[in-house]
Amino acid sequence: MKPIVVLGSGLAGYTLVRELRKLDRDVPITLVSRDSADFYSKPMLSNALAQGKSAEVLVATTAAEMAKQQGFTLLQHTEVLAIDRERKQLQTSAGVIEYSRLVLALGADPIRLPLQGDAADAVVSVNDLADYARFRKALVSAKRIAVVGGGLIGCEFANDLAAAGYAVTVIDPTAYPLSGLMPEAAGKQLLAPLAALGITWRFGVAVKAVDRDSAGYALTLTDESTLPADLVLSAVGLRPRTGLARDAGLTVNRGIVVDTHLRSSDADIYALGDCAEIDGKVQPYVLPIMHAARALARGLAGEDAQVVFPAMPVVVKTPAHSVAVLPVAHDAVGEWKILAEGSAIKPGIKMGFFDAQDQLKGFVLTGAYAGERSEMVKQLV
Repeated sequence: MKPIVVLGSGLAGYTLVRELRKLDRDVPITLVSRDSADFYSKPMLSNALAQGKSAEVLVATTAAEMAKQQGFTLLQHTEVLAIDRERKQLQTSAGVIEYSRLVLALGADPIRLPLQGDAADAVVSVNDLADYARFRKALVSAKRIAVVGGGLIGCEFANDLAAAGYAVTVIDPTAYPLSGLMPEAAGKQLLAPLAALGITWRFGVAVKAVDRDSAGYALTLTDESTLPADLVLSAVGLRPRTGLARDAGLTVNRGIVVDTHLRSSDADIYALGDCAEIDGKVQPYVLPIMHAARALARGLAGEDAQVVFPAMPVVVKTPAHSVAVLPVAHDAVGEWKILAEGSAIKPGIKMGFFDAQDQLKGFVLTGAYAGERSEMVKQLV
């Protein structure tokens, strides 16, 4: 019997294997990973520094132990070169692998900005455990950190670095933090609390070039000002890994296009996690990935299972000023309203997004209100 083959050892791949094993102890499973495949919590990468956690400490379960616990065949450090859909085979660096059904849990790659300068290639991103290990090593000789991007990951890393004692400057072309998730009144709530940690904000500009100088690096911004740094961290977002699927002739848009059964344009190939575009949407956060993995496990076990996403607020890990947000689409019709505001002693804001019928469709909670997300979810229509 040909195995179900899972490509990827992140949260999506491992959650799928665990859920499938709960339903079927016997179906053969092969997990293929291009790295060590050790299991860890990727969201912890952006807040592990202040806790003093090394890359080794972040490993919750080794790949060998995962394979033993869940009963699957493990292929580590294996690159998949091509998918032969007609023969249902994978061409890999370890040879040919046959599959009965294939699950693409490939993840996403950091977006690389087209920077100028002789040190453009020295800009780092942290997207996996190996990246984090290199990042920690580079921090040993650094004091001044430039964080490119004021979105969720950029703010989380900035908070973590500042709490660990580094001088941090965040550069973002928008007008306030987390502008892709929330309205300005909510985003600006983070300015003072994070500045109190020592974070400097540079909004309305972008990085144009990164050059080496005698003290480290010199960043040239689009307003022609310069900024010194010992380390430059890019946190401008992720792009779903779709190349393998595209080369195999699968339908690809922003991600690998799948329906609510997680099935691609090939009935025997599925996609899950950061690489997947599910019913027209990319769902990159932890809870959607876990919901989708459970649904796919039921489908692979023989059920007619479709993924249905409940309301899943996103929690931003900025301890200096906590944030929980249920975002709405950028083209959603309606308006944000302030429902409550905190004080100088207990800062924060509660905002709701209401449609034309005055029904709550999304919300933002910061600071003193961040713990009210369960109550807000109950009010959603």
